[in-house]
Amino acid sequence: MYSTAEVARMASVHRDTLLRWLRARVVPEPQRDRHGWRLFTNEEAKAVVGYATQTTPALPSVERQLSQIDGLKEMDWDFENAKTSYLTHGIHPYPAKFIPQIPNALIQELSSVGDTVADIFCGSGTSLVEALTLKRHAVGIDANPLACLISRAKTNPVTDVDVEELTRLVSKSVQLADRISVANEGGLFPPEKFASNGRRPASDTLEFWFEPFVIEELAEILAWCRGLSSGASRDLALTAFSSIVVAVSRQDSDTRYVRRDKNLTPSESFRRFARSLEQAIRVAIEFSEIVEPRFTCRVISENLLKEPDMPPVDLVVCSPPYPNAYSYHLYHMTRMLWLGMDQPKFKQEEIGSHRKYSSNSKHAANEETFLREFETIMGWLGRKLRVGGSACFVVGDSTLKGRKINNANLIVRAARSAGFAEVARIERTLQTTKKAFNPSIGKIKTENVLILENRGRA
Repeated sequence: MYSTAEVARMASVHRDTLLRWLRARVVPEPQRDRHGWRLFTNEEAKAVVGYATQTTPALPSVERQLSQIDGLKEMDWDFENAKTSYLTHGIHPYPAKFIPQIPNALIQELSSVGDTVADIFCGSGTSLVEALTLKRHAVGIDANPLACLISRAKTNPVTDVDVEELTRLVSKSVQLADRISVANEGGLFPPEKFASNGRRPASDTLEFWFEPFVIEELAEILAWCRGLSSGASRDLALTAFSSIVVAVSRQDSDTRYVRRDKNLTPSESFRRFARSLEQAIRVAIEFSEIVEPRFTCRVISENLLKEPDMPPVDLVVCSPPYPNAYSYHLYHMTRMLWLGMDQPKFKQEEIGSHRKYSSNSKHAANEETFLREFETIMGWLGRKLRVGGSACFVVGDSTLKGRKINNANLIVRAARSAGFAEVARIERTLQTTKKAFNPSIGKIKTENVLILENRGRA
């Protein structure tokens, strides 16, 4: 007899994946012992392994699709007590991202091992991580260059050489922090003693948002990160660097763009960076051990209102920005400034920006703006997604000028002319601790899991 964890290892899947299969009744439910723990027989374990390797007989396509949709509708989509920060999911804060259990369920049900899954609003890469762990290829697109950096860092496998180099960087940061702490007993640690003499961004706003000693420390850390030898190690280190920028700035938080003093002390940036990078190394190793090298991830930084150079895909799973919900270009401004990213360009390309929709100008964005933008997106998506493939959008309502806007309905309208048809709409309750929005729409309690099928243009 085998435990759930043992059978999951035999099938080379995560234990949560096996539990999801059991709930969906795609593998046989075993008997339980007197404590309620599952015990699999040898035959039941073989059935799980067979399903994991797709050796089980396939249902006819129409019957299979109906079964998949029925299975999705029967799920509990609230995931109230689910752990959401496993593997690399928690290495960088990113407001309004959806929990990994949502793309995990959709990917398992609506695609097969070896398929290519795309997230066309990839944000911090949640869908991409889940696709790779479920033995799919992944493609992510986002106009936000910071989102693309985070997504690459979360999906890049790391080598032993990367780990050694990054671990040395952690030690270097801790040692320098200790030296600064000792030196500060007799006065401020002189920044000219920093070995790298890192280059500071050329911006008049830097001193408004950062203490002078924080600027020197961040410049030093940034120089270290950029000097790393491989793309994977640089991306991971830069993401760890980015994750601490708001915390050591005078910006209140990731979701409040107001200035306040935080009583920071010299060396704090180095200590925060060391902790962040150490955690990132640990989860990157864990991720690299799970994901098979044959499955690849491509991250594309592109304006979604222009057709991207994206390969054909079998499934799309994404959580598009809600109009009026958030201004990523604003709240990520200090991070993008330090990383040398073109924040003004992203500001013009950002879809759903709170600033764009809350403007009092007669040219302010409205629901028709969102509809037109999605008509453009669905137009090129219909050419990239295989006919018969599903496009899944996790989206809630918005409040524009005091009016409630059903964004799922707008997406369905935009998709019709591109050959898409709605096949399911499942409502789920938002967990208030899992998503953050602009306070003006903070009363939203639910969102929809909208599933469209690409039936091809007439």
